[in-house]
Amino acid sequence: MTFSLDQAGRQAWEWLEAASTFSETRDIAREGVTRQCATREHRDVLEALTGWMEALGMSVRLDNAANLIGRHASGTPGARTLLVGSHQDTVPNGGKYDGMMGVILPLALIKYLQEYDIALPFHIDVVAFSDEEGTRFSSTLLGSKVLAGTFEPEMLKATDDEGVTLESALKAFGCDPARIPEDRYRPEEVIAFLEAHIEQGPQLEQASLPVGVVSAITGIERHQITVRGMAGHAGTVPMSLRRDALVGAAEVIRHVDALCKGTDDLVGVVGKIENAPNGVNVIPQTTTLSIELRSPRDEVRRRAREQLLEQIRVSLEALDLTFDHAQTYEQSAVQCSPWLTATLEEAVKDSGITPRVLFSGAGHDGLAMADLCDISMLFLRCREGVSHHPSEAIEPEDLTAAVEVLAHACQRLARRQPQA
Repeated sequence: MTFSLDQAGRQAWEWLEAASTFSETRDIAREGVTRQCATREHRDVLEALTGWMEALGMSVRLDNAANLIGRHASGTPGARTLLVGSHQDTVPNGGKYDGMMGVILPLALIKYLQEYDIALPFHIDVVAFSDEEGTRFSSTLLGSKVLAGTFEPEMLKATDDEGVTLESALKAFGCDPARIPEDRYRPEEVIAFLEAHIEQGPQLEQASLPVGVVSAITGIERHQITVRGMAGHAGTVPMSLRRDALVGAAEVIRHVDALCKGTDDLVGVVGKIENAPNGVNVIPQTTTLSIELRSPRDEVRRRAREQLLEQIRVSLEALDLTFDHAQTYEQSAVQCSPWLTATLEEAVKDSGITPRVLFSGAGHDGLAMADLCDISMLFLRCREGVSHHPSEAIEPEDLTAAVEVLAHACQRLARRQPQA
């Protein structure tokens, strides 16, 4: 046997380095990776992935949403399918590993399984999802919604900055959007969906652990608050008589920060502020803020929302200010399957690693895939928790650890399957 776990990790590293070159940017170290849905860079990376998959003896197909799917076929009659994978697209000037690592690791796993002649009673379909980030068309989770059967045709009308619709871009890519409904998987065909992903946070690094098991994918909600006061001359209106909208906005920010710091499993941010008239010597009349709340427990998030809005109301009334509120987005949390999460925990133990269970504060394709089947995720530590940035980094030996965990997980899943 010549292909060890260490070699599997090195192979994954080499493939990841090669995949990062398919980018709109040229200086990857400084500018990061930019790869959007249905672009030349998307096509180029899929061609590379196709070559690597076919070299492993996998059958490969492109579906009508530009998902690339490679099958490592089982010899078992009537075998079901374990879906594994992640997204190939990036945010602008993103990192090398967010998404793509979860496509490459399963390929290294399959090479390892083949070298050691480890037969499994199920197919493994490795998916390079077409558009998880939604950077080009704001069509977040496009590929995974198609596989899960929850795709809405209205998404095809979305346009990019050049006015190109998603529908026309997919057609130019060689897809037939009218046939997207045919690309869904059937629940009875699927065992589960597993995704490996960088943590995008610091917990694993702080615990000196290469991998962790995900218990849930966060729920998200977003709001817009417009605080209304009265403009006036900054030099002539007495402080006691001012109705300063920006002062009110500061109270909103304070409440968001304090509530999230004081509530377990809750994070939040005021990420965007627009101020008017926005003059250096004018008291602000209106200030508009975005608020985002995230939690793996929907009841925590919703309770925090009600508490926050009441705190905002009381504080702004005390400042003689009014406000308008609109909720602009809500995505419920998704709990990872308990049995599948436990399987991953045992696989981590099998690999000689202390299990660590944590929730994902970022969204992933599992949010959509949960409508099809049981899901779980394996996190890999990333340096200083940095993600969506050119300095995003992982350790090569952690790829080796992840391949070993996935191999143990597959063998445990194999023992759960009915005997033919």
